[in-house]
Amino acid sequence: MLLSRPQIVCQEVVELVSDYLEGALSRGQRRRFERHLAGCPHCSEYLAQMRETIRLTGRLVPDDLSPQMREEFGELFRRWREDADETP
Repeated sequence: MLLSRPQIVCQEVVELVSDYLEGALSRGQRRRFERHLAGCPHCSEYLAQMRETIRLTGRLVPDDLSPQMREEFGELFRRWREDADETP
């Protein structure tokens, strides 16, 4: 008797989508991921949205941002770095 892994659930798709797009999933994880996508229009749409976001943000250059936006992004990054440095 072959033991099959449990079905992947939507929350796992959200957590694994970056690894999937980067080709970092194992063969088994990828199969489970794709099997879930085949039966879940919501996760398929989420994946399509992530691909489109990556495609569009790949076109963003610093001159596209206003000085205010650059300052806000810089501040967000500084806060993120501070939080990351404080986390054990």
